[in-house]
Amino acid sequence: MTIPRLILLHKQTTSSRLLFLCLRSGVLAFSPLPVNSVLRDEDYSPQIRIHPAAVLLEAEDRLGLPAGAIVPETEFQAWVDTPEGDIPVLLAAFSGIDPPFAAAEQCQGRFIGITESRQLSEIERHLLRRAYEHALG
Repeated sequence: MTIPRLILLHKQTTSSRLLFLCLRSGVLAFSPLPVNSVLRDEDYSPQIRIHPAAVLLEAEDRLGLPAGAIVPETEFQAWVDTPEGDIPVLLAAFSGIDPPFAAAEQCQGRFIGITESRQLSEIERHLLRRAYEHALG
């Protein structure tokens, strides 16, 4: 298994507006998927489960955020089949009232809505759709 990827979102509590952190490489923090990656079916059942703690700590560190600024969406997990093996994709949310715009800019990223995802790869758009559906229930 290779390094997990992370989709980071912010959900506005009053309006339920969802924004996703988009870095230069796309919406999967912190590196893109390998070429020839294929999203597994939603009912795919891996033999292992990934605990998000280490992935979230690394994300907080890379973004310069305090501990607890990112919380896991533990019921979400997607898997991508790659030439190097399966890659888990986790989902987490920024816990603040507002998105951490300064942290995004520091990493040369920005926040996008799902309607702004047309420039992303097909696999990233499918992952965002799954994350969007999960977050809004």
